[in-house]
Amino acid sequence: MKEVVLTIAVPCYNEEEVFEQSYYQLKNVLTSLISEGLVSSKSQLLFIDDGSKDSTWDKIESATHFDKLVSGIKLSRNFGHQRALLAGLEEAVQFSDCVISIDADLQDDTSVIREFVLKYLSGYEIVYGVRSKRETDTFFKRSTAQGFYRLMGKMGLSLVYNHADYRLLSKRALTEMLQFKESNLFLRGVVPLLGFKSTSVYYERKAREAGESKYPIAKMLAFALDGITSFSVKPIRFITLIGFLSSIISIIAGGYVLVQKFLGDTESGWASVMISLWLIGGLLLMSIGLIGEYIGKIYEEVKHRPRYIIEDNLCRNKQANPVKSKVHI
Repeated sequence: MKEVVLTIAVPCYNEEEVFEQSYYQLKNVLTSLISEGLVSSKSQLLFIDDGSKDSTWDKIESATHFDKLVSGIKLSRNFGHQRALLAGLEEAVQFSDCVISIDADLQDDTSVIREFVLKYLSGYEIVYGVRSKRETDTFFKRSTAQGFYRLMGKMGLSLVYNHADYRLLSKRALTEMLQFKESNLFLRGVVPLLGFKSTSVYYERKAREAGESKYPIAKMLAFALDGITSFSVKPIRFITLIGFLSSIISIIAGGYVLVQKFLGDTESGWASVMISLWLIGGLLLMSIGLIGEYIGKIYEEVKHRPRYIIEDNLCRNKQANPVKSKVHI
C-alpha cells in the first residue's frame, strides 16, 4: 500500500507569540500519525508567513534548520489570509497526497487531525472541520456569523455551516480547486463547488492561546462582502427590484398628488419632502456603491496581477535551496 504524504499548511501573520506552541502541538500530531503508519515520514508542516512584521519568519526559518518535518514559505508582503493559504496549497500539491489547512492560533482542535486522515483513507476527498458550537465567540460575532451563513444560503451558495478554513483536501480535489483562477478566491465558497465525496468532522473551538485576533470587525465585514459578491449577482438584482418598487411607489404618490391638486389641497409638508429625499439619496448611494464593488472585482480580474509573490521558499520536498521573488498568478 502506497504511503500517504500529508502536508499541514499553516498561514501565519504576526504570530510570534503563539508560533512555538503551534509548532510543538502540530509536530506532536504529525509524529504520532507517522509512528502509527497512517502517513509517510515524508509528511511535513508547511508554515506560510504572510508578510509578518514581527519575528514570525525568523522562528519558521529556525525551525526548518533543526527539524526535517518543517518547511516554510515567506511572502514578500502581507497579501491576506486567503492568498497566503493559497500559496501554501499551491506549493504543497506538488508533493502531497493530501493537505490539511489550519490557522496558527490553535483555536481549531488539532486532535481531530487524526480523524481527518482516517476519513481520507476511507475514501473521502474533502473533509471539513466544523465547529459543534460557538460558545467561545461573543454574542455579536456569533449572531453576525449565523446571519452571514443564512444570507449566503439565500444568495444561492451552499456553504458548510460553521466551517472556516480547517479542512483536508486530497491531491485530486486540490488540483481541481487550483483551476479557479480568480484574484479574489473565496475558498470557503469554492471548495463545496468541487463536488467530490466529502464529509465533516465536528470539534469544539478553543480560545486563542496567545496574541490578538487577525480578524477585527472591519476585516470580517470586508471578508463577508467579498464572499457575497464573489459568488452571486443577486445583490444587483435586488437593486433592480428596489428600483422597480420605488417606481411603483412614485406612480402611486404621483396619483395622490394629482388627486390632492384637483381637490384644491396642494400644500405639501416639509418633513415628508426631506424624508423622501434622504431615503432616495441613501438608496442611490448604496446602489452605486454595490455596483461599484462588482465593477472593482472585474477591474482586478482583467489586470491579471499576481495573487501573491514568494520571497523565500524553504520547502524541503521540492528543492534544497531557497527561491527568491517567485510570482504566482
